[in-house]
Amino acid sequence: MSAPVSISPAELYRHSLRLLLDKDIPGWIGLWAEDGVMEFPFAPPGRPRRLEGREAIAEYIRPYPDHIDLHDFPEADLRIHRTVDPRTVVVEMRGVGRLVQADRPFDMTYIAVVTVEAGRFTSYRDYWNPLAVLEPGVDFSGSGHSSGSGHSSGSSHSSGSGR
Repeated sequence: MSAPVSISPAELYRHSLRLLLDKDIPGWIGLWAEDGVMEFPFAPPGRPRRLEGREAIAEYIRPYPDHIDLHDFPEADLRIHRTVDPRTVVVEMRGVGRLVQADRPFDMTYIAVVTVEAGRFTSYRDYWNPLAVLEPGVDFSGSGHSSGSGHSSGSSHSSGSGR
């Protein structure tokens, strides 16, 4: 699905969350600029810190529904802050659902700094909790190793989110 060029960063972000809940990964990927960059500043060793280009981001996010069955991004926990740059928002949010392979609750709080140009994500810095990947359970890297990404209380890293 194409995003209108006139869409605000906050509207685009909310739309992206709906696509993730619908498990519409192709639609979510379609919200990215061709040269978009996704960064994970707190990624632990062995996890990507930077993805450059829509295709690299797509490759990373495609298996997401196989790892996390998202149920909600509670509105009470979603805060989208405008910045002095009208293209950029800072988002505080919480994603809840189930870790598919471990069959455990998923509950993770995120902060993201997102920039939108011409109705597309151009930059997305995902500040997630790297301690969540230190516990055994779920493989979010797509490597086939269950080296971790679950937290017994439900915390886990999402890719994107989407995201």
